[in-house]
Amino acid sequence: MPPAMRHVADIPHPEAKITLFSWNGKYLIKLEKGPLEQTYKVSEMDLTGGDAEVRTLLDEEFLQAAVRRFDHMYQDLHATFVRHDI
Repeated sequence: MPPAMRHVADIPHPEAKITLFSWNGKYLIKLEKGPLEQTYKVSEMDLTGGDAEVRTLLDEEFLQAAVRRFDHMYQDLHATFVRHDI
């Protein structure tokens, strides 16, 4: 049986829901905005400072890029709906 995913933290942000998990030797950084989500996996071995160090990765530049990526993801999804007249 694989190890259970462990909820580590909810990280406040005004434009996306950010949840940090630990699973299978990795930290999973999950960002959600509406129906879209992005998940980043980072090896626990790469971060000697634990989940506190994961939070340092979530700097303003990273989060702004992720929010812009949500906009692009939405545009891509909308465009395929239009192409297929759905």
